[in-house]
Amino acid sequence: MSTLSVFLDVPAAQKLDGSLLKAYKQDDCPDKIFLAYRVCMTSEGQPWVSSVVHKTRLQIAQDPSLNYEYLPVKGMKSFIQACLELLFGKHSQVIMENRVGGIHTVGDSGAFQLGAQFLKIWHRDSQVVYIISSQKEPHGLIFQEMGFTVYEHCFWDSKQLRMDPNMLLNVVKQAPRGCVFVIANIGNCKLTQYQWKKLMATMKKKQIFPFFDIPNQGLSTGNLEEDTRFLQYFVSGGLEFFCSQSLSRNFGVYDEGVGLLVVVALNNELLLCVLSQLVKVAMALWLNPPTSGARIITSILCNSAVQEAWKQSLKEVVEDIMLIKEKVKEKLRLLGTPGSWDHITNQNGTHCYLGLDFQQVEYMVKKKHIYIPKNGRINFTCINACNIDYITKSISEAVLLTKGSGNYSQKVNDS
Repeated sequence: MSTLSVFLDVPAAQKLDGSLLKAYKQDDCPDKIFLAYRVCMTSEGQPWVSSVVHKTRLQIAQDPSLNYEYLPVKGMKSFIQACLELLFGKHSQVIMENRVGGIHTVGDSGAFQLGAQFLKIWHRDSQVVYIISSQKEPHGLIFQEMGFTVYEHCFWDSKQLRMDPNMLLNVVKQAPRGCVFVIANIGNCKLTQYQWKKLMATMKKKQIFPFFDIPNQGLSTGNLEEDTRFLQYFVSGGLEFFCSQSLSRNFGVYDEGVGLLVVVALNNELLLCVLSQLVKVAMALWLNPPTSGARIITSILCNSAVQEAWKQSLKEVVEDIMLIKEKVKEKLRLLGTPGSWDHITNQNGTHCYLGLDFQQVEYMVKKKHIYIPKNGRINFTCINACNIDYITKSISEAVLLTKGSGNYSQKVNDS
């Protein structure tokens, strides 16, 4: 006797990111290359893990005194404190005034899940979210699923092949009063101190609530303090905000999914009220955060010598990325590739735009078996001594054979 399924009316969801990797895995070409991994890669083509993480993981595994009881819902106190000091500096104004705190979250998007739930309940006046980043972020989906109206903007100018800081200022101007404003991957959008002050003044006037995303502190410039310096403007300007602090990529503990939702309030009394409500939401979402990643990171950050070794490993990664970018740019120049390629070295971090248009990207994927996203934003740590010649020759070929199809033909005509 057949019965009707309770899932009968459930349609298949629209395909999310991952189809590019699937196509790459199904490709039989021996020369295929994937340039869209989320994680930082080594020159051997393996996920990068800081050397101090390996040692710390072994020490923790062999420690007989460890208690494997559930963590509190809020998370490990020493882990939260160490992460806040990493983000703002040990003697920063906001820590000394005791008006910053955090909740240990699960996964890279856990902080946005937690923050969005809180704002849905306690920010009823405006259920509008503006997201601006150097790329399309998954945060939009989180807010949409909770009923927020979401508007997404990108500060990458595909025509000028540069990050446009004015885009951020313009979007804030058009954003409605009281909305939530998510700023993600801000590392390449180089605002001046005056522009930051202008941005904050507009946010204050319109009572816009900032929600920052810090996905890989230290992997943008190689300087931990420089990568989060802009947060000090908001602290000194007296703005309250949320911040998603992901710690998976800059330590190389990708499988742990370690993060923090950081809360900055006007005073300690308000902070404690917000944290208490966030704990209630966290109980409903995951109850207790995992311990392994938090223990590794806390052990590193609470030992000055080990922390210095970790910082040095970040600098080395960034130096390698800069060198690869210089080599790519120089090889394209020597190949006589049309257009200027300065935009490659003008961008910071692991993931940057190649500046190819849709047809050129399609050529790279279909003809050369080099898998890159449609927007042309690749992971430069995937390029190494073994594949750089094939990649640069393919880029040059794609640009020359698709002349007249997009951005590069315009730049060549303008030069």
